[in-house]
Amino acid sequence: MPMTEAPPAFTPVTLLTGFLGSGKTTLLRRLLADPALADTAVIINEFGEVALDHLLVERLDEDTVLLGSGCVCCTVRGELAATMRDLHSRRERGDVPMFRRLVIESTGLADPFPVLSTLRADPVLRHHFTAAGVVTTVDAVNGLAQLDRYVESMRQAAIADTIALTKTDIADPTASEALLARLQAINPAAPVLRVAERRLPVDALLRAGGNPFRAVAEPDGAAAHAKARAFSIVVDEPLDWSTFGIWLAMLLNRHGNRILRVKGLLALQGEARPVAVHGVQHLVHAPTHLQEWPDADRRSRLVFIVEGIDPDLIRRSFAAFARLGSAAAAALVSA
Repeated sequence: MPMTEAPPAFTPVTLLTGFLGSGKTTLLRRLLADPALADTAVIINEFGEVALDHLLVERLDEDTVLLGSGCVCCTVRGELAATMRDLHSRRERGDVPMFRRLVIESTGLADPFPVLSTLRADPVLRHHFTAAGVVTTVDAVNGLAQLDRYVESMRQAAIADTIALTKTDIADPTASEALLARLQAINPAAPVLRVAERRLPVDALLRAGGNPFRAVAEPDGAAAHAKARAFSIVVDEPLDWSTFGIWLAMLLNRHGNRILRVKGLLALQGEARPVAVHGVQHLVHAPTHLQEWPDADRRSRLVFIVEGIDPDLIRRSFAAFARLGSAAAAALVSA
């Protein structure tokens, strides 16, 4: 099965997550039916649970099928990293059709963090794949109760770049609005797309991680009622990159289990362009230099989503490090 074009240098990986019964598989089927995703590979945790059989055209082997849309679909029977490495090698050899993006569908009870950390921790994967964002499905009928009852549901919402709100066509409108308020309290930076009521916004979903930062206001009191809390830090003066990097690394090393997400747009000393930073628990993604500021506000902005940690502790920690120069911060770390 020869390849007709070169694969991308880094294959973008979109993680599709969401709680049990939230509509992940339905959304995935709709996405794969769109021509824009004809060059997509899909990895799903348990193939038998996913109702894609009517789309199958050709079984390449016991673990891999070719869908009617032209997409390659694999099952994970062991370690995710091994499946991704194998899929990459088979594409290089021409054993599977060319794919230019990868979608990973996680199980409904999964914490998304291990999937994201796999991309960074594996030395082979980080040279061939790049995280392109997290899309989380949330059920408008049952989502509010699931956020209250299951920590996995809350973490999936908190870590999302984009939230796909499902079943709004059959949900009570009042309940849907209450759910929206809760989602905005948990993750104010993530846009919420109603995917049941209108034409599927494929481009918006594919660009889930395309905008590494969206400015948000300080969350209101509704955040206090969520298990996860969102808050922001705004800094007027340009930051020293070395000092900031040391502070963030130390913060996530010590409190990463309770910091579900940190996103920031930084004004750095000596830099005209903004730098976007993004961390999930103990994992810090490589910073991104943006071409321009998204608006007239040139201040540094950090948005945190935390669980079980006082935001004032992080604010005090940041203020203390901001008063240090890079040499003093480095000396503190080495002491």
